[in-house]
Amino acid sequence: MSELISYQLEDGIATLTLSNGKVNAISPDVIAAFNAALDRAEQDRAIVIITGQPGILSGGYDLKVMTSGPQNAVALVAAGSTLARRMLAHPYPVIVACPGHAVAKGAFLLLSADYRIGVEGPFSIGLNEVQIGMTMHHVGIELARDRLRKSAFHRSVINGEMFDPQGALDAGFLDKVVPIEHLQEAARAAALQLKKINMTAHRNTKLKVRKALLETLDAAIELDKQHLA
Repeated sequence: MSELISYQLEDGIATLTLSNGKVNAISPDVIAAFNAALDRAEQDRAIVIITGQPGILSGGYDLKVMTSGPQNAVALVAAGSTLARRMLAHPYPVIVACPGHAVAKGAFLLLSADYRIGVEGPFSIGLNEVQIGMTMHHVGIELARDRLRKSAFHRSVINGEMFDPQGALDAGFLDKVVPIEHLQEAARAAALQLKKINMTAHRNTKLKVRKALLETLDAAIELDKQHLA
């Protein structure tokens, strides 16, 4: 696989590890590598674990691309939103093993997965768009509205509040928090448990449950493409 996304298959579990600089920035090349890795995982009929480097899942979109011009920014966000939609509809379970910080698009990776495990420690998880002067895109609003607890949705999206791992668990970014040294073990245990379910039933139920969300995201992606400012 690409150096940006390493791919390891073992026991029907595909581990995708993001490695792109110290903040694991999400660039067009990273998204292309993600899609290629998901293609391979689908061919391998594998449970997917997505993880990052020690201390960080991702700090968000590549700021060099985001500040290089409105069209480049819109194209990157659209590609990232399409990736999120793909993760939500992926035919096999998707787990994120978050090894630390998950900010902006990093947090949206959490909101696009079926099961999310974080680690204890002084880490920040959340959507900081309004903190850095970015109006939240339509896809981000709708994804957060669907996946976050109602009490945390406004605090997160409108106020830009960042959460520690326990707060992220309460808000709905995470499903479980473990000691950092237990992250890989916990992710593997979750994957092995998910291997026991019927994958056809999983896929069909996932698509039924998320039908309205996926349709909303499709419309939101088109709305966001029209925003060139």
